[in-house]
Amino acid sequence: MDVKISAVQAIIPEDSNIIVGQSHFIKTVEDLQEIIVSAVPGIEYGLAFSEASGPCLIRTAGNNDELVKAAADNAAAAGAGHTFYLLIKKAFPINILKAVQACGEVVNIFAATANPLQLIVAGTEQGNGILGVIDGFSPKGIEGEADKKDRKDMLRMFGYKF
Repeated sequence: MDVKISAVQAIIPEDSNIIVGQSHFIKTVEDLQEIIVSAVPGIEYGLAFSEASGPCLIRTAGNNDELVKAAADNAAAAGAGHTFYLLIKKAFPINILKAVQACGEVVNIFAATANPLQLIVAGTEQGNGILGVIDGFSPKGIEGEADKKDRKDMLRMFGYKF
């Protein structure tokens, strides 16, 4: 059996974050939708889920057309069954990630990021699957004292630390 490995560049609109995961059931769309809107009032999102059986459709939901389209485009580009692509604005993944992971259908989270993201996809005669991701860029060094201060200041600016 032949396996083709490729990298798919994720579409992440400006000022948004993406969560890419694997799930196992068509109910994923409705359940994630409820989790998202319950977790952060005013969150904007687009969600796409790729069915892996039956009609094998890309199912979508959301309240921001740009994010719904980007989520569906990511699902189509990866072509991987039982995967979901959640794009959010006016929130960060940290605000919803634990709730998303607790969803009964969610099997795995590949990434939660605003960085440039590449999906490493394997394809066979049967279909495609995500093997992993390349999230952002490779390290350029080890932080020094000034870098530690900058990191701590950024966390406080975002309100994550006192």
